[in-house]
Amino acid sequence: MPSPQALSEADRRTVAAWAADCAERVLPLIESEAPHDDRARDAVARTRAFARGELGTAGEIKRRFEAGRAAASATSPAGAAAARSAAQASGVAHMGAHALGAAAYAARAVALAHPDDPDAGPAEVRWQLAHLPDEVRAALRTLPAAGTDRSGPLGAGLLTSGALGVLTREIQAGLA
Repeated sequence: MPSPQALSEADRRTVAAWAADCAERVLPLIESEAPHDDRARDAVARTRAFARGELGTAGEIKRRFEAGRAAASATSPAGAAAARSAAQASGVAHMGAHALGAAAYAARAVALAHPDDPDAGPAEVRWQLAHLPDEVRAALRTLPAAGTDRSGPLGAGLLTSGALGVLTREIQAGLA
């Protein structure tokens, strides 16, 4: 039985474009720190191509970790979080719940980039929710609540604990 975090292929393609939008907004954070490392930008471009049906699921599943490795090129926690946002977006081809990871890491990157502004992360979440097409909202609403299903990114782990967990839950609450 597939994980409820997987979503159908059609729904993964639908949510991939929004995940790419979230990750793309923070790409300058990693690119300013590692201008010669194009793995994060490539992941966002591949996510968009997957959303358009131009790339297959199997190939993207194999390549989904490439952008995450770009986090090692970052010189700040904000840059690393931006790279991880792109990696999560790329992971949507594998499991739809990674779209929430792309959004949470993007909001975390913004918060880390603006440590003196306690509203920076929440403002990014508000932007994400305001730019959420109805069909993406509907698909994401079918995902289990963070921390309630162990079989994917919304299980016990980074997306459900600490600051990322707070952001993931905030995004899920905003889907209602």
